[in-house]
Amino acid sequence: MAKRLIPSLNRVLIEKIIPPTKTNTGILLPEKTSRLNSGKVVAVGPGARDKKGNVTPVSLKEGDTVLLPEYGGTEVKLGDKEYQLFREDDILGTLHD
Repeated sequence: MAKRLIPSLNRVLIEKIIPPTKTNTGILLPEKTSRLNSGKVVAVGPGARDKKGNVTPVSLKEGDTVLLPEYGGTEVKLGDKEYQLFREDDILGTLHD
């Protein structure tokens, strides 16, 4: 369903990663466990235009895991899933394993 939405300019569609609430063995984790505000890039816009009219492509690609700000973004609901739309400049960084 998210493939139908193509962000405009330098915007990025993000699906937030929800941390697990219990372990594989069934132990419930407290809410105070260190939670990283991260998400997975689902769709990327073509890029913004500079003063000369040239398109500057977005540096992120689909499938990247990114660090998000605590506040911001536009909530978008497509089907039964919720996504957030951010500008590329609002994304704090990419996370690598």
